[in-house]
Amino acid sequence: MNLKRQLLLVSLLTLVLPWAGCEFIRETESALRQSQQQMLSGTASAVAESLERYPEEFPVPPRGNATPADQLYGHRLDNEPLIDGYVNDWSLPPESLRQIRGADGPIRFVVGLHGRYVYFYAAVTDDNIVYASPSTIAIDDGPSYADRVAVITASPPMARESLMFAAEAPGPVIAYLRSSFGFAPEPAVLARWQDVAGGYQVEARIPANLLGTHLGIDVINTSSERDAGARSASFAGQVPGPFVTTSPDLTLLAEKLVQPGTRMLITDRNGWRIAAVGSPETPPQTTHGAISNWLRIAYNALVEPGTEPAFAEPDPSGRERQPYIAAALAGQSSESWFRGLDSGRAIVAVAEPVNIDSDTIGAVVLQQGTDAILSLRNEGLARLMNVTVIATVLVAAALLGYASWLSRRIRRLSVAAEEALEGSGLRTALPSAESGDEIGDLSRSFSYVLGQLADYNDYLRSLASKLSHELRTPLAIVTSSLENLEHEALEGAPADYTARAKDGADRLRRILNAMSEASRVEELMEHAEPEQFDAREVVAPTVEAYRDVYPERRFEFECAPATTTMSGSPELLIQMLDKLVDNAADFSSAGDLIRIGLESSDGGLVLSVHNPGPPLPERMRSQLFDSMVSVRGDGNDKHLGLGLYVAKLIAEGHGGHITADNTDDGVRFSVVLPVAHAQLVQVGRE
Repeated sequence: MNLKRQLLLVSLLTLVLPWAGCEFIRETESALRQSQQQMLSGTASAVAESLERYPEEFPVPPRGNATPADQLYGHRLDNEPLIDGYVNDWSLPPESLRQIRGADGPIRFVVGLHGRYVYFYAAVTDDNIVYASPSTIAIDDGPSYADRVAVITASPPMARESLMFAAEAPGPVIAYLRSSFGFAPEPAVLARWQDVAGGYQVEARIPANLLGTHLGIDVINTSSERDAGARSASFAGQVPGPFVTTSPDLTLLAEKLVQPGTRMLITDRNGWRIAAVGSPETPPQTTHGAISNWLRIAYNALVEPGTEPAFAEPDPSGRERQPYIAAALAGQSSESWFRGLDSGRAIVAVAEPVNIDSDTIGAVVLQQGTDAILSLRNEGLARLMNVTVIATVLVAAALLGYASWLSRRIRRLSVAAEEALEGSGLRTALPSAESGDEIGDLSRSFSYVLGQLADYNDYLRSLASKLSHELRTPLAIVTSSLENLEHEALEGAPADYTARAKDGADRLRRILNAMSEASRVEELMEHAEPEQFDAREVVAPTVEAYRDVYPERRFEFECAPATTTMSGSPELLIQMLDKLVDNAADFSSAGDLIRIGLESSDGGLVLSVHNPGPPLPERMRSQLFDSMVSVRGDGNDKHLGLGLYVAKLIAEGHGGHITADNTDDGVRFSVVLPVAHAQLVQVGRE
């Protein structure tokens, strides 16, 4: 991983700052919410103590085997419904309708109150509606052989009564009251029967004084006009449960006690809502634009979860069964809170039991919006996010810029160190050498090492000429002495020793000549006058001569370009080719083909020599053309590693360069020479 990416990853650690800030804001919101819950709990407890003085306003529990689910609830209506057989003008949500199973399908019904009237609606599923007729209505028993709906009422210990609704045809319906006094029409009741697909609907308006404290419903489904075995569906029709509705007195009291921005619910011991006033007033927060969206997403990922605010609304059925309300009805103070992920709303709720002695007769529920808390949270979160995001971006940009600058300096130093070994001399001046930081120290260390290497390289370059100069005179003395000994009459061992010494002196002379060859090439290039010549006419005859010099090798010459005219020294060019061919012959076997080519390149010519043989070691490729470097291991005194060095000097003296590459079947040496070169370049000297 490069330096830029490393520092960029380090810059991501700044994201710990917004996380820590969000944790602080979350803890702050939790503390504020708990404080608000404690305040509401104290208020609810005080209200519960006040309600203990009104036990008569709390309905009594159902008698016998009846359960709270068998009780009818009367919803307060905001407007007076039109008695037309439809419920769409009732100011109630559809979920307010209760449902039981009838003979042919579900039966849905609801009870409402407005003014001094009780309103009743029932939607009955009936595959075959049987209407009443004058002949089926007994004077004392009512419509015995017809589909009908009955509202059962009672005021214990008094006997129960029923209001029956049976239609002779769709439209207005006459209600019949059956009581202990007999059976008779009740003109004060207004009702209407409406046929619909799959059944019928009944809507009625009943004066409240006609009904008792307990209510139930019976629905009788008659399959035929004379079918005595009619099927019925009953909702507490046999044992009517207490009719529950909101208490005007408790509602008036709650309106005096409730605070602005707070909703108060009062329930009886079974959870039926008997008073509901106020509103929590928690509109969605108004953070504008895209900022609000990403702020909400970021905060929702951190804040503790809550139930959707819709669950805090009063239950449409009239019976509150939230867990925290159920806990209060069990005698324990409880609390809850509701938070919308999308809407941004939040509501704190508490519930306190209303006790008389040790008996819990109901509960007080207070719900309050957390607008102030949400506002503080959103403002704090917005400021935190904006500041930390800007800080993170700035830190990341600064680190990235610093990493780019630092990596560029390191890259320049790396490139300069790699290029220091290129060319005829070592480059010891490196970038950032004057800097006072660690990169400057590294650059100065590299410069020192390269300087030492340059001095050593210069010493190696001049070593051959120095040795040649220093050894030539002693060698001449030894050679002349051996020649004088040859004129003496030596026999036996002395003569053999003298001959061996002369052979050794001859080999030493050849070695000194090879060592001084590089110096002679440099002098020749320094004083040679460049001339225009045709490289093909120089190389082609030389290749023919190689066939005679190396009879065990095969030679092939290929010349692709039409124009091969160049400037330089033909003699030096042939000398360079001699070195390359001699090297190719040494590394090839008898019968191998050595290919010599002359081809065009961008603005110049490429002279190549290709021979089969072992590949070049990768570790030696960068040192192959240095002075006194050889890859041979046979101990031959002819090879001091100067041949390719001389070839390099001649190539660079002509303004070109030489390379060596491994091929599939051997090694290829390539010399790139410019075509239009005005003069020879002096190389090998500083």
